[in-house]
Amino acid sequence: WYHDNLTRHAAEALLLSNGQDGSYLLRKSNEREDLYSLSVRGKDSVKHFHVEHTGTSLKFGFNEFSSLKELVMHFANQPLIGSETGTLIVLKHPYPRQVEEPSIYESVRVHTAMQTGRTESDLVPNAPSLVTKEGYLIKQGKIVKNWKTRWFTLQRNELKYFKDQTATEPIRALDLTECSAVQFDYSQERVNCFCLVFPLRTYYLCAKTGIEADEWIKILRWKLSQIRRQLEERNATLSS
Repeated sequence: WYHDNLTRHAAEALLLSNGQDGSYLLRKSNEREDLYSLSVRGKDSVKHFHVEHTGTSLKFGFNEFSSLKELVMHFANQPLIGSETGTLIVLKHPYPRQVEEPSIYESVRVHTAMQTGRTESDLVPNAPSLVTKEGYLIKQGKIVKNWKTRWFTLQRNELKYFKDQTATEPIRALDLTECSAVQFDYSQERVNCFCLVFPLRTYYLCAKTGIEADEWIKILRWKLSQIRRQLEERNATLSS
């Protein structure tokens, strides 16, 4: 259940999509070499805790443990933390390290298949819809056609963009259920551009590299396919 290079957001996506209350994993922290992050799911959120490796022991808050096994055994019986709702989190289900981070944050159903022994096709109807991605993109203005760098986050069916990574309030949240297409765009003078087509506006975005643009397009298209599938299932249920 140690995931070497798993990012914070990927850990959240995997635990929320594919885990359960008490699911946990350990990953490297990007803050310091001697720091690790313990990511634990409780209810509908994921908490992240620092674990410091001193060389001979592991420090967790005010506690110190001689091994990871000792730490896990301790918090399997003692609540880890009380969440805002008062729910206590305990370490119950290790999230296996054989489950790798999706290369471009695609569906986690492949990893579910690896865990359960079922085939991927068996799991398609129940494929989790939570996939996340974030990063800087250059966006064209609506009225003044200038380009500005904005911080984008993709969570559930919303693509939000902020002035920068430190901003807490988004400039706008785009509802992907209203988006009809995502595709590469070659009409701009810039390279690595793609567009999102909405009924009232088409958004033009550019990435730093072609690979990055391709990743955004793939994950956004996957999102749209999931939204359409859910809509078709809902309509089929209503009509029956």
